[in-house]
Amino acid sequence: MRLSTHPFWLVGFRPFFALACLSGLSLPVLWALLFTGEISAPRISFSIIQWHAHEMFFGFGWAVLGGFLLTSTKNWVGVRGYHGNALIFLSAAWLFERIGMWCEGAWPPLLFRVSNNLFLAAILAMLLWTLLRNRRADSYRDNLVFILILPLFLVAKNLMLSTEFFQQGWSMALGLFRMAFLVMLERTLTQFMKNAFQVAILRNAALDGVIKLLGGILVFASWLPPQVTVVLFALLALLLLVRLAFWKPQMALRRLDIGIMYLGYMALTSQLLIEVLERVHHPGWIGSVSVHVFTFGVMGLIIPAMLIRISNGHTGRPVNFDTMDKTVLRIAMLAFVFRVVAPQLYPAGYAIWIALAAACWCADFSILGWRYIPYLLQPRVDGKEH
Repeated sequence: MRLSTHPFWLVGFRPFFALACLSGLSLPVLWALLFTGEISAPRISFSIIQWHAHEMFFGFGWAVLGGFLLTSTKNWVGVRGYHGNALIFLSAAWLFERIGMWCEGAWPPLLFRVSNNLFLAAILAMLLWTLLRNRRADSYRDNLVFILILPLFLVAKNLMLSTEFFQQGWSMALGLFRMAFLVMLERTLTQFMKNAFQVAILRNAALDGVIKLLGGILVFASWLPPQVTVVLFALLALLLLVRLAFWKPQMALRRLDIGIMYLGYMALTSQLLIEVLERVHHPGWIGSVSVHVFTFGVMGLIIPAMLIRISNGHTGRPVNFDTMDKTVLRIAMLAFVFRVVAPQLYPAGYAIWIALAAACWCADFSILGWRYIPYLLQPRVDGKEH
């Protein structure tokens, strides 16, 4: 069998969810070791904080988002989708970027710039080509959101590695990921609630549109006047809470596999409110609470659940969360407590809390990799090609 025809390269979620598991289990642990001085920092011209933020958003985060979008965009527009050599190239480019981020200080500047932009530029071009070329067949009219925000990821990425614009870069990256999760939650929770409980949740086009509009504006929060930013964060949080009240959370929280998605939704809303408080009151929390509520509360809770669903469903298996899957979700919730809540209660143990949170992520994605990478390496069990 030729490498390009192996089942692993049939569709985008297969290689990139495997890379997400590998980066999810390793990057937080590596950061904990760097933070405590157990290992020496790499020779890089940017700060180790910049390295950490970049790798979590554009290493781990884009492994997940890339796998999700490569799979979903082909379904949205009804095409075969990228496979074989295209996915081998993208995976190699992703790995090239990880090596470059660690070795930047020893590489010629041009080589580093190529390594740092090749993967994202290539995958963005592929995704945009799919959406634009097949626009008339697109089953979601609001995919214009992705057409508009995807190129901005490249801007945010390069700002994050700039000494002068790092704050604007990570704020922009968080805002872009927030937009991606807003759209994904809107679409998936509607279907999940229908399948699990045979109920419809509120879908109002005007409300959904305003939420996405505010989310899009807040991608540029760092450049907006502070007073305007506070109002927009508060308004978006309010609209999300209003919509949540009609999304039957009391029902969804009865099931961990769906309830975890709602907890992620609530974490997204909480992050917006925290942004308001930090601008108005300056509460003096320990650690970067806002960004970690998002990374541990939104990404950390929702991503494992979606990896389980997609890895099962798109390989032809029933989407059932067994005891081990539910254990993964509970460990993800524990990681949130360790990273966000515990430091506020016992600041002196900050390094310990970081280590425990990293250990939770390592355990989570080790279990997911052990369970699901073998599925990603095999043909679909239902006989379908991809």
